[in-house]
Order: sequence, then C-alpha cells, then structure tokens
Amino acid sequence: MSGAKLGGGLLVAGTTSDAGKSVVTAGICRWLARQGVKVAPFKAQNMSLNSFVTREGAEIGRAQAMQAQAARVEPTALMNPVLLKPGSDQSSQVVLLGKPVGEMSARGFFGVAGGPGGSSPGKALHGGRREQLLGIVTDCLEQLRGTYDAVICEGAGSPAEINLRRTDIVNMGIARAARFPVVVVGDIDRGGVFASFFGTTALLSPEDQSLIAGYMVNKFRGDVSLLEPGMEMLRGLTGRATYGVLPFRHGLGIDEEDGLRVSLRGAVRESVVAPPVGEDVLRVAVCAVPLMSNFTDVDALAAEPGVVVRFVDRAEELADADLVVVPGTRGTVKALTWLRERGLADALLRRAAEGRPVLGICGGFQVLGERISDEVESRAGEVDGLGLLPVRVRFEREKTLARPVGSALGEPVEGYEIHHGVAEVLGGEPFLDGCRVGSVWGTHWHGSLESDGFRRAFLREVASAAGRRFVPAPDTSFASLREEQLDLLGDLIEEHADTAALLRLIEDGAPAGLPFLPPGAP
Repeated sequence: MSGAKLGGGLLVAGTTSDAGKSVVTAGICRWLARQGVKVAPFKAQNMSLNSFVTREGAEIGRAQAMQAQAARVEPTALMNPVLLKPGSDQSSQVVLLGKPVGEMSARGFFGVAGGPGGSSPGKALHGGRREQLLGIVTDCLEQLRGTYDAVICEGAGSPAEINLRRTDIVNMGIARAARFPVVVVGDIDRGGVFASFFGTTALLSPEDQSLIAGYMVNKFRGDVSLLEPGMEMLRGLTGRATYGVLPFRHGLGIDEEDGLRVSLRGAVRESVVAPPVGEDVLRVAVCAVPLMSNFTDVDALAAEPGVVVRFVDRAEELADADLVVVPGTRGTVKALTWLRERGLADALLRRAAEGRPVLGICGGFQVLGERISDEVESRAGEVDGLGLLPVRVRFEREKTLARPVGSALGEPVEGYEIHHGVAEVLGGEPFLDGCRVGSVWGTHWHGSLESDGFRRAFLREVASAAGRRFVPAPDTSFASLREEQLDLLGDLIEEHADTAALLRLIEDGAPAGLPFLPPGAP
C-alpha cells in the first residue's frame, strides 16, 4: 500500500473513557505512516489539562500532538479544534481553534437549561451552538481530508452517552457528518468487554449503528484462542467483526489526557538494561496539586536511568526527595492554598532554607514567587506566594502561547508556554524566562527537560546540591525513546489487528447491510 491514496478515514471510539482510544489511534497513525500513507490524527473535542502549543501558536491536546508525531506530521489546530480545560468540577476554559474564548459551565456547554450566560442557554445550544461547533469541526476535518490521504479520528468517552447525543460533535456526531466507519475499542482488562460492545451498539440509533463497523479488544492477557469463541458469538449477535485483539503491554501509552500517569516511567522502570550510571539513584517528588496540568513535563526525568519519579500529596513524602517539582496547574491560587493546608508549603520553605533542590514549572513557578495578583483565573485579587523566588505575578486575560528557544546551564533548550500569569522577575540568577535563587529554580517553560543536554546539566546540579553520587546517562535521548514507544504502538496494530480489513474500512467506509440491534436510542 506504499503511497496509496485512501481519501477516507476512520473513527476510533471506546466503550468507556481510558479504553485505549488514544493509543489505538496513535498506533494506526504510525502503522499507516510506515506504509507511506500521508495520515493525520483528529479529535473534534478534547477535555484535558495536558496541552501543547503548535508552531503557529495554537493550543491543542497533548494526545493529538503525540498522535501527529506518530503520523510523522506537524501538529496543527485543525487536529483538535475544541479543547476544554477544566477549572473546577463545574466549568472549563473553552479553547477554540487553538485560542481561548472564555469559561463555560458544563451545563452551558452541553445545553442544560439553567446554566449561566443567558436566559435559555439550552435553547441557545440546541438552536445554534451545537450546529456552529459541528460546522467548525467538520470544516477542520474536511481541510485535513483535502490535505491527507487518510484521517484517523479519536472519539471521547463512549458514543453511547445517550444523555449527550443531541449535542455530540466528537463521536457519532462527527462520524455521521463525515460518513466515517467506527471501530469501538474495549478494555478487556476491566472485564465485561463483550457486554460493553453489545450494549454500546444497541444503545445507538439505527443511523448511528449503520456506521459501527466492528470492535477491537485492548489489553488482552493470555491465549487469544480462548477468546475466539466469544468473538464468534459476538459476530453472530451483532453481525460485526472484531478487527484485532491487542495484547497487554507494560509502559505503553502516549501523553495522557488526564490522570496521574507518567507515560514513559513504566517502560524505563521495567527495563533491565538501564541501571543507574552512578552509585546513587535520584528521587524526584512531584506535588500532585489540584488541577495539575502538563504533568508530562516530568516524563523526561523518569526516562533517565536511575531517576525515580513519584507523585505526592503529603509533607512527609518530601523528606527523602532529592528534587521536588511543583508542576503546572489551571488553578495557581487553589494550588497555593492546597500546599499550605497540607503542610507542603512549610516543607518547601524548609527545603529551600536547607539548600535542597526545588523546581517550579508554570503555575508551580508562580506559587514560588512573592506575590500573585489574580483577577482572571481565581479572581482572588492579591495573594502572597511562598516567597522563595523574587517574582511577582499578574494574571492577564490574554493567554501567552509560545514556543521559546534559549539556553540554560550552558546548554540549548526548547520549550512551550501556556499561561495567563505574567511574571516580573526582580532578582536572582536568570533561568530560562524565570530565575534561580540557590537551589530553587522557576520557569514558565513546559517541555524544557526534554532537551537532553540541559536535562543532564540540571540533574548534575540537583545531584550536587542533594549530595548524591548520581551520574546522568551520557546517551539518553528522550526523542528517541518517544519514537521507540510510538513504533511499539505501530507494531501492536501491524501484528495484532486485521490491517487489510482496516484499510478496507478507511477506503470504502462501513460495510453495507449491518444489522440493527434493538432497542436503539431512546
């Protein structure tokens, strides 16, 4: 199929959140790219605190940026036109075509009567906003289809969320608009996968069911032959094939949308070929602050042999840490309050007084400063920071989205910035866009630790300050590790999926005459 012009696409849906949609989408993208197919990922609407800045200065979900890397193409805003960044359990910042357009409650976004923003937000959504958003995302999808041979779409949650079907623009809504076939992924590790496949299909309308081409089992452990009778019975019940059984693999995954996961840590931890280079390991504690964002920043630390990364939420867990990282957050003032309530703030102050290393990134950098003026994110006004860095932060309504390049510790560094807070640095030693005082560092730059030379220099500084005989490996390439991981995802599809059948779906759409399963949508 090298160089084949497909001109089509596929939607990867899931029986649940975290069924493996992101991984399967990335795997299909990498497999197709290997075949010489020009392929792009797409997710119409994403809800995540892990985001990325494209070269044109647009903010998209990190999962879509990594899927673009799997496809060997440059990520763009077209690949994730709607991004929702939660600010609380009730509201999210809406990022449209890479730019923030305001905060909205879940009720308002999904059109439940009684939400903020007008006397009848439900009517406004059902009467126009859903259609407007669907028009935007379908336009983005069509632009990608006009440029690429194939587009592999990722759904969100489950396509059978019957309470949200009227407002859906990411699952069957986009599949119907594009006439894309749908493969439903199920996590067999959770149990009940056959019931989930059947129930997901049976809760859809006849029109939606006509696009459900079949299923893919994810995270299977054991002998596949034991599963085959169930797949045959499922085909008899639904008239639909199972397009693959993907085995369980440790350490797989691309940058997570949510949750407390370090996507590369598992692969490195379980490796028997990557012992520490020096005599000591280096222990890194990451404060699991509320609304933690871009915690993938510490993946590059976890990729280093001899570096142990863990997330913590208690002061006593900082005691044996050689480095404490205060990560990004969508709620800087909320994170500051949380740190104080849990005694972590006092523990950070003690560390700094003892000359023990602390790194603040983005919101974590703001927390370490002297003063925060926030009338935008929390509307808390003037708030005292921890005072560990000579920095004052003022929140602006305009969000900074940038891809800076610079140097630190004598090494070149690249990163990306996503923040409303503007930092006024009043002293200290320059460090990227922030500063350093003793063993406390702060910067707005996400992703800086992915620059290999800088990461090694930084870890040497940390080890020296911590009194550890830790030596960074001289040849760890984070970019190469990421590529290896994406190749593993491509291998999963190539070796364990019916690739010929997947190609037919992408080229020709869902098979004709798929049976309807009652009861259908309510």
